[in-house]
Amino acid sequence: MNKSELIDVAAEAGDISKAAATKALDAFLSAIVTAVSKGDSVTLVGFGSFKPVKRAARSGRNPKTGAALKIPATTVPRFSAGTGFKTAVAGKKAAKKK
Repeated sequence: MNKSELIDVAAEAGDISKAAATKALDAFLSAIVTAVSKGDSVTLVGFGSFKPVKRAARSGRNPKTGAALKIPATTVPRFSAGTGFKTAVAGKKAAKKK
């Protein structure tokens, strides 16, 4: 599923126009990108969480020449799937809470 297909599904499920669904999705994604780029984590209970993770500097090799090179330290985004998302993908039914 690509972005336009997701917008179509959201517009139909939410009974809103495609333009409104596009604005909502763009605002949602922008909010996540902004928060994670500032160093905050975004948690959507049952779905998952987005957070920034520091990656240490390391050495690597150029695959074409075999020459050693240094890969600098950087911060990358990481997504961790939530329990509800994992069980849905696995095809299992969610366990009921006691």
